[in-house]
Amino acid sequence: MFTAQAATTWLTKFGDAIATNKAYLSDLDTPIGDGDHGNNMARGMTAVQAALATQTDADLTTVFKTVAMALISKVGGASGPLYGTAFLEMAKASKAGTTDLPTLLAAALAGIEKRGGAQAGDKTMLDVWVPVVAAVQADKLDATVIATAVDSTKPMIAKKGRASYLGERVIGHLDPGAVSSGYLFTALLETEAQA
Repeated sequence: MFTAQAATTWLTKFGDAIATNKAYLSDLDTPIGDGDHGNNMARGMTAVQAALATQTDADLTTVFKTVAMALISKVGGASGPLYGTAFLEMAKASKAGTTDLPTLLAAALAGIEKRGGAQAGDKTMLDVWVPVVAAVQADKLDATVIATAVDSTKPMIAKKGRASYLGERVIGHLDPGAVSSGYLFTALLETEAQA
């Protein structure tokens, strides 16, 4: 069972990772995007952490909904709507009675796929979400799965987003959304290890 407390710990850790790596994420985004992924995500996660600080007795659905709204309203570009949709779908699934992490993450993944229209292999955050959610469902998520998924974006040609206009010039660059998703799931691993 995934609890509101676990979700809050997870997202606090994710926010810390984003704050620490803000410049790196924007540096990754500079050659293949707008150069603002780190700043956008940091602004969003600062809002998330501030909102969660006021939700001391919140249930799981409220935590996820609070996160979704903060991300959608504060994060620019495609990342805000995509991350926001992920947490909105987890809020819906938890409201329907699901506290099972694999099911929650599967709902989030389906939401991202529907919202963004991308698929694995398009050099997006989905290149991390798809293998990670599969690993969670198989109870096999570890740091290697996450790192391998993030690294898999380096040789890809982007088929979605601003990077898709650059053709082969994006080869050799990690996808910034995949990297930030890597931080999200690393934070989840750390949270689960503490449980």
